[in-house]
Amino acid sequence: MRLVYSENAVADLFRLREFIAATEPLAAARVAAELLTRINNLCLFPEMGRAVELAPTPGVIRDAVFGKYIIRYSTHRETLVILRLWHHNEEREQRKNE
Repeated sequence: MRLVYSENAVADLFRLREFIAATEPLAAARVAAELLTRINNLCLFPEMGRAVELAPTPGVIRDAVFGKYIIRYSTHRETLVILRLWHHNEEREQRKNE
């Protein structure tokens, strides 16, 4: 399965890494690497996340929770698209319906 990152997802990864690095530089690299590993594993098990029931296409848009991080992605026949990533304490209103 091919893995694609949306522009928002790439920006989210950079934002999360910078936020963590501000207080714990060593942890930032570790968390980023762990998130990337988890994302790569989604390609092997694309239905492991839960369907986002409020999404326009709930069977296609899914959320995978890894520790304190949520990865929103969409599944397609041969492609998995990472849409957004955030820490569970972040403001969710801006991510609604994405």
